[in-house]
Amino acid sequence: MIEISGLAKRFTVENPKKLSEQEKKDPRLQGRYFQSVRDVSFTCEKGQVLGLLGPNGAGKTTSLRILSTALTPDAGTVKIAGENVLENPLIARKKIGFLSSSTGLYGRLSGRENIAYFGQLHGIDDNIIDARISEMADLLDMHSFLDRRAENFSSGMKQKISIARAVIHEPELVILDEPTTGLDIMATSTVMEFIQRLKDKGTPVIFSTHHLDEVQTLCDRVVVINLGETVFDDTVSAFSDLSGGRMHESFLKTLEGSKEVENNVVNL
Repeated sequence: MIEISGLAKRFTVENPKKLSEQEKKDPRLQGRYFQSVRDVSFTCEKGQVLGLLGPNGAGKTTSLRILSTALTPDAGTVKIAGENVLENPLIARKKIGFLSSSTGLYGRLSGRENIAYFGQLHGIDDNIIDARISEMADLLDMHSFLDRRAENFSSGMKQKISIARAVIHEPELVILDEPTTGLDIMATSTVMEFIQRLKDKGTPVIFSTHHLDEVQTLCDRVVVINLGETVFDDTVSAFSDLSGGRMHESFLKTLEGSKEVENNVVNL
């Protein structure tokens, strides 16, 4: 089981005077600090796919970067099978495969070389790396461009190589930050099928998305983050039932509920 509890992270605002009026009204702004994540908690069982939803700026990417140990939280814990991985980032990076929305490839290397390099960083034997690259090339339909230089790749090609690179060490948990953003229908379908295969193998997957059809198709659980806090954490069925099966309306309903709570706190 993956257990995330009470995550919090704030950042220093370099020049508060330059903030827009909308930014100044954000309740997470406290003097020279912006509380990007205030209280994020959820769980994900083995073999589950968890969809992480929220408006832009809600704190999703910051939360996922904390899970990957790319960021150190100000508070909170992340446990994998009962072990607090934030206390030992080296162990965490062996257990977790992370695809960031901003992670680039080495353009002068081929797709194969990009993947193999990360396998070597994890200390994997070259023969095993070759076998895993061949397997993922089949699953992600990468054979036609695997040995081309990455600087000439399309968005879909780059994303497939990035996903393969993130899971080359066969992690216990896979975290994907908006894995289908900017992809065409065929590339999106391939990525979705790959996530389903991870699920079938029992690997828990946490992925953020703005596409509710992906959540409905793949996910077992839904977590909604708004204003840096978890405002919904339950099954896809429970999420859908919030508005009689209309996923978009369910999402809006969770946001409206969190705003009402925020307004009540502000007005006390």
